[in-house]
Amino acid sequence: MARARRRQRKTRRKKTRPAPKRRIRVTVPRPTRAETLLLALAKDLAGAPLDGALRKLADAFAPSAELPREVYGAWIKSRREKTASLALSWAREQVRLSLEETIARSPRGRPAVGLTPDMLAWLLLAACEAIAHEPPSAVADRVRIVLELSGHAAQGG
Repeated sequence: MARARRRQRKTRRKKTRPAPKRRIRVTVPRPTRAETLLLALAKDLAGAPLDGALRKLADAFAPSAELPREVYGAWIKSRREKTASLALSWAREQVRLSLEETIARSPRGRPAVGLTPDMLAWLLLAACEAIAHEPPSAVADRVRIVLELSGHAAQGG
């Protein structure tokens, strides 16, 4: 036997307004002192000749300088904060890129090790960052080595 289908009543839905969209409040964190110092250093390196840029970089990472302490402190604070970690890394990358551009437009010959400007910039930045861990008496020698590595050491020593 065929069952009779029961006819359902059609109900009219009331027109409702869509819920108002919530405004998402975006707050941009203030840059840390380390980020500010790194970005200022990148700006200083951009217009300098390579030997001057390397000296500025080495001076910025000298054991008595403010930058190594600030970067270390910011790095410790940002270890569990992805946004802060990325911001610090971005600021450091700006220094590396600025150094790379300085190396690329440098009129002198390529360094003896035969590295591309991007790899040489990375290596020189790492070497200058390591100067912060050296005893103050060894800094001048380390700076000389960095200049030799870049192929821009002063002639005759």
